[in-house]
Amino acid sequence: MFDLRYHVASLTAVFVALVLGILVGVGLSGKGFVNDAERANLTRQIADLQREVDAAQQSLGSAGRVEQALRDFANGAYPAVVPGRLEGQRVAVLFVGPVDRGVSTTVGNAVRDAGGTVVRTRSIGVPIDAKAVQDALRRQPAFRRFAGTKQLEDLGRALAGELAAGGKTPLWDALGEIIVLERKGLSAPPADAVVVVRSAKPQRGVTKAFLAGVYTGLARSGAPAVGTEASGAGVSAIPAFSLAGLSTVDSVDTAAGRLGLVLLLGGAEPGSYGIEETAGDGVLPPIPPASPQG
Repeated sequence: MFDLRYHVASLTAVFVALVLGILVGVGLSGKGFVNDAERANLTRQIADLQREVDAAQQSLGSAGRVEQALRDFANGAYPAVVPGRLEGQRVAVLFVGPVDRGVSTTVGNAVRDAGGTVVRTRSIGVPIDAKAVQDALRRQPAFRRFAGTKQLEDLGRALAGELAAGGKTPLWDALGEIIVLERKGLSAPPADAVVVVRSAKPQRGVTKAFLAGVYTGLARSGAPAVGTEASGAGVSAIPAFSLAGLSTVDSVDTAAGRLGLVLLLGGAEPGSYGIEETAGDGVLPPIPPASPQG
């Protein structure tokens, strides 16, 4: 989303620079370096820029009121729209990096508010120990097709498929001691939807390739898969999630973020939603009618 505050600050900086230019020009004009036409041109530029600054400041006030209205709408809509949206649905949560307790609690509460259940949470330690992963894979003939750094993306996709599908999870079982930081909940129940959160900093090299496979695998799992993060994230993971084909919602710690998350997990129009600049499809997805209650 366009940041008017940044725009006003930029315009103000340019305005100040032009004023300084005029002052310097006036100082030099006595020595013949700046003529009347040049000074008149600078004066016109300052007047034009002043009008732009005034207009931007007015827009900033309007944007603030719109932002507050959106917050009020989300706060009011959440208790009216969310209940029953995920009735009986099972949700799996994957953290890339340590489990962020605040985000985990927020996601869990949103799922429960909608009538669903978080059936399992897993966190992957990054960067991965590629050598240990390859050694473990080579010890089991069934997994040798994933051995080699060029197959790490395929490995990520396969692990994502197991996480979503549930049932037997031989790859997670084989690599659990190497890549898993934390686990909660059983692996068997299939997930009707998946949430992914990156709590670690962006990765490079083989780990980046591995994670690209994980994200792509979740996006292709057949279940709604949503990448999310809290507001104020240092380096946003939303672009990486979107590149892999995941739906995304930012600012999950706000009512708008939680509402967007529930709607996406419930099968709303895929896209990138939220209140940050990465939300290319708007604040919220279209709100589909709730399923009839039993």
